[in-house]
Amino acid sequence: MTTDKLKKKAPVRRAAAPGKGRAVKGAAKAGLHAAPEAAVPVATTDEGDGLSLAQAEAVASAADGGGFAELGLHETVLHAIADAGYTLPTPIQRQAIPLALNGRDIMGLAQTGTGKTAGFSIPIIERLLGGPHRTRALILTPTRELCQQVEESFRKYGKYAGLEVVSVYGGVGYDIQVTALRGGVDVVVATPGRLIDHLEKQNVNFDELEILVLDEADRMLDMGFAPQIQRIVAAIHAYRQTLLFSATMPPEVEALARKYLRKPVVVQVGRRSSAATTVKHYVYPVPKQRKAELLAELLKSKEMDSVLVFTRTKHGADRVVRPLELEGINADALHADKTQGQRESALLRFKEGKTRVLVATDIAQRGLDISGISHVINYDVPQQAEDYVHRIGRTGRAAQTGDAYTFMCADEIAMVKTIERTINQEIPRISVTGYDFGT
Repeated sequence: MTTDKLKKKAPVRRAAAPGKGRAVKGAAKAGLHAAPEAAVPVATTDEGDGLSLAQAEAVASAADGGGFAELGLHETVLHAIADAGYTLPTPIQRQAIPLALNGRDIMGLAQTGTGKTAGFSIPIIERLLGGPHRTRALILTPTRELCQQVEESFRKYGKYAGLEVVSVYGGVGYDIQVTALRGGVDVVVATPGRLIDHLEKQNVNFDELEILVLDEADRMLDMGFAPQIQRIVAAIHAYRQTLLFSATMPPEVEALARKYLRKPVVVQVGRRSSAATTVKHYVYPVPKQRKAELLAELLKSKEMDSVLVFTRTKHGADRVVRPLELEGINADALHADKTQGQRESALLRFKEGKTRVLVATDIAQRGLDISGISHVINYDVPQQAEDYVHRIGRTGRAAQTGDAYTFMCADEIAMVKTIERTINQEIPRISVTGYDFGT
């Protein structure tokens, strides 16, 4: 499965905290308009399956809870969706797809793993069917990994559409991208930095661009891409449809939406800064110097069959991997010092189950979509509460369930309390004899 999780039947999964046994069940063509300098969201909803009044007026036919055929999609697109094994859209897809098909600008807010990618890729494919072969859609993403997954989504759901799609990001051959861009493509998926390089060298032309997507907008702003986004948007015709998707909606993202979107409909699934409801999470109090021992102890459980471990630094990731390998546990590190080839190889081994544990820095907290991750472990408590939400969202995706464990040493207590205030819930503590502060 990919980022665009579209409610497959989830298998029953069993996951357990040490010393505990518990079963966890897998739980209209668009018109064009100009984007003014300011825009005000016109509707929002906090209910996963509900539509606001404005949405209901625009897409009343989508409110009956039917399958993809109810959303007005062409048989070509429905055929590709069926080939992928999906039948029912997720809440964010049910709301966003008809609105996008009706030409509305959208500000989509949903937790990771809810299917945001399909929420914009499917209506874009529908819109481009049978049209002229030119660059008509641009998707901006924060990381190369997310670029690859968005491209995969377009290829999967555009299987019979005959569209040309190219990913543009750093760390790989430049000339291959130049050839593809100058040869003409329908959809460009890009990270801002590398796309600026191509724009400056006039390798890509956006004169006829119709749709702009800002994916993971909060993460792009966190990574300092605001100036690049501004330069890219300035190179795009003002008469366009703009879709913005984000896992969180801090003031900076709202300002971005006001600047680039025209009277957007706000599609919100769940609450802002809420943790995924399909994830059970726990905190393990443990002295800093004993975290490695506790991790090895937990990994003795056979139920921890696909584990993503987060560390604060790339050197920390390497330090975690080494003792695991000495224990005979297959593990790989994933961080910015790795080459693109090394990163792709590590991800592939993890996806195929050849590597049981992937230890990553926050470079992997978004854009990773690997089905069946049983556990996420925060070896280091994230310094930002929003990062906690994104990290644990790597498991419990697409109606499946998962577990997230956070190792908390004494000087990380305050950070955990901040996370709890942000997500508005207390995270249960699990004390393991011999590892807790007082033992």
